[in-house]
Amino acid sequence: MPSFDLSRRLAAEALGTAFLVATVVGSGIMAESLTRDVALALLGNALPTGAMLVVLITIFGPISGAHFNPAVTMVLALKRELVPGEALGYMLAQIAGGIAGTVLAHAMFALPLWDASLKIRTGGPQWLAEGIAAFGLVVTILAGLKFNRPAIPWLVGLYITAAYWFTSSTSFANPAVAIARSLTNTFAGIRPVDLPGFIAAELAGALAALWLMNWLLRSSGEEAVLSKELRA
Repeated sequence: MPSFDLSRRLAAEALGTAFLVATVVGSGIMAESLTRDVALALLGNALPTGAMLVVLITIFGPISGAHFNPAVTMVLALKRELVPGEALGYMLAQIAGGIAGTVLAHAMFALPLWDASLKIRTGGPQWLAEGIAAFGLVVTILAGLKFNRPAIPWLVGLYITAAYWFTSSTSFANPAVAIARSLTNTFAGIRPVDLPGFIAAELAGALAALWLMNWLLRSSGEEAVLSKELRA
């Protein structure tokens, strides 16, 4: 696979996150305005998001790895696939791209470019849901990297589409997306004051998934090598 310098990788992360958030926010606006039904609006929000993830991971994965998510970047940095400076750059690019995605979605629908959300999303059940959403996303990614790397775009897209529906929080599972969604007072929004609980839950879920998968994906042969190294 060709290698790309850091500036190109950061641009891919920012652009991909911008398109992801523009899809989340824009499809939410469109679905709500066309359906006037919460269930149909959620379906109209989930399907485009999952589809866009398949596209974005396929086209940007070879450049940057297509994280689009500070929790995913954190996990891969802890696995030493990114050095700390690169990981910080990825996270900042993702946050900036996400905010740009919200602004672009508002511009396309003739809404104020900046509009803090008033939508309440808080409480133990929703925090638990966000932790589970992020946990499942990281499990999906790490298992996909281990067993079927080419399938990752579809695995992630399908997982997020499903997680919209089985989690009470509608599966943000992404701190950069959560921050961006706090700037839209539309279907996809979240109050800025509710962000800390969501972000903490997402990071905790991602770390729990990393811990579990480090054990679950280690074969007997790898266990033996690790044990030998520890005894040396």
